[in-house]
Amino acid sequence: MRRNHPHSRTGRAFACLLAASYLIMSSAQSHAGAATGGATEWTQLLNNGELVSLVGQSGQQIQNQITQISQLAEQIQNQLNIYQNMLQNTAQLPSHVWGQVEKDLGQLRDIVEQGQGIAFSMGNADDLLKQRFKSYADLKTVLPNAESFSTTYQAWSDTNRDTISGTLRAASLTAEQFDSEETTMSELRSMSQSADGQMKALQVGHQIAAQQVAQMQKLRGIVSQQTTMMGTWLQSEQTDKDLAQARREAFFNANVQDIPEGQKMEPRW
Repeated sequence: MRRNHPHSRTGRAFACLLAASYLIMSSAQSHAGAATGGATEWTQLLNNGELVSLVGQSGQQIQNQITQISQLAEQIQNQLNIYQNMLQNTAQLPSHVWGQVEKDLGQLRDIVEQGQGIAFSMGNADDLLKQRFKSYADLKTVLPNAESFSTTYQAWSDTNRDTISGTLRAASLTAEQFDSEETTMSELRSMSQSADGQMKALQVGHQIAAQQVAQMQKLRGIVSQQTTMMGTWLQSEQTDKDLAQARREAFFNANVQDIPEGQKMEPRW
C-alpha cells in the first residue's frame, strides 16, 4: 500500500506541521533509504542553531498529528463495522452507501501513508542530527540492542507494511491492488458488484483500521522516546553554550590591577 512519494496532499499538510520540514522535502526523493546526500544539501542551508531549533520544536506537533490519525482510524473501524451489520441484513449495500464505504477506505489509505511518512521523516531527522552533531551521535538512548531511532522507525514501517500485506493475502488480495488511489478505487468498484465482494472489502478494511490504531500507539511511543531524548540533548547543548558564554564574560570583564607609579614592568623568570 505504498506510493513512491509518501507525501500526498494530506502528507504535505502534515509536512507543514513538522518543524524539520527541510528534511521532509528531501525525503520525498528517496523514500526507501536513510538520510542521503540530497537531504544533507538541504540542511546545509541552515546553520546548526537553526537546525536544532527546527527539530526541537516538532515533537508536540507530531504527537498531536499521530493522535488525530489514531482517532480517525478508530472512527473508520467503527463505521465499517456498521456497514458490515447493514450488509448482513440486506442482499447488497446500495450505491450511495457503498460510495461512503469507498470514501472511508480511501481515507484509510491516507492514514497508512501518513504513518509511513511520520516514521520516515523522524528517522531521517535522527540520521541527519547524528551526521551534524557529534554530541547527539554520542548520546546513549534507551532503545534495545543499541539501536538508533532511524532503524527503529524502519522496523516499525516494515512491520506495518507486512501486516497489511498479510491481511490482504488472507483475503486473496495483493498489496498491488491497493497500491495507488486509482487501482484501489478500481478494485473497490469491482468488489461492489456482489455482496460477497462488498463483505470482503469491509472485513479487510476493518482489520486494517484496527491494525492502524494499534500501530499508531506504537509509533507514538517511539516518537515520545525520541522527543524526550532530543529535549535532553538540546538542554545539554544550551547549558554548555551558557557556561561558555559566562566564562568568556568573566574573562573579559575581570578587573585589571594598575601598575603602581614608579614601578618598572619587568619580566619575571
